[in-house]
Amino acid sequence: MWNLTRMRFFPLLCAAFLFAAPGNAQTPPPAVSLAPVPPALLNAKTAFLSNAGADSGLFPHPFSGDPDRPYNQFYAAMQTWGHYQLVADPSEADIVFELQLIAPPGPTSGNKVNGASDPVPMFRLVIYDRKTHYVLWALTESITVAFLQKTHDNNFDQALLAILLDLKRVTGAPAATASNR
Repeated sequence: MWNLTRMRFFPLLCAAFLFAAPGNAQTPPPAVSLAPVPPALLNAKTAFLSNAGADSGLFPHPFSGDPDRPYNQFYAAMQTWGHYQLVADPSEADIVFELQLIAPPGPTSGNKVNGASDPVPMFRLVIYDRKTHYVLWALTESITVAFLQKTHDNNFDQALLAILLDLKRVTGAPAATASNR
């Protein structure tokens, strides 16, 4: 009698586990809350743009112009955007944008799974709180490799625009349209 009861109970127990398991597997993951953007970045009205320069060997090839090209183009784009009043003296600014064009050395054909990759030139924009000198945010955009000078220059322009779009995203500014690019 006892074996008969156990035999009837066992299939019910197995069925309970089978139906319970998918319910647990389908539980959605907990929502990830976004970390806050520093208020100093969001509330800033004035900004100073610092030219941190460009690594050697990037001008006039693969990119046309001179090492001041990134600074001049980004400064013009920031003026056109008009979100911040650009000032000539960092002591008059709420925040400081430090723009640099870097070409990091590194392995070629490295194993990306282990963290290695082919180095490509990239823009790095570091945003400092002028009063405290702490880094508020940093943005990096790689410049896609090309073979032709014209394509190198186009990729340069696209990466610099991407840095500006990243900045707009972080500060909550309206998305770029054809009229405000």
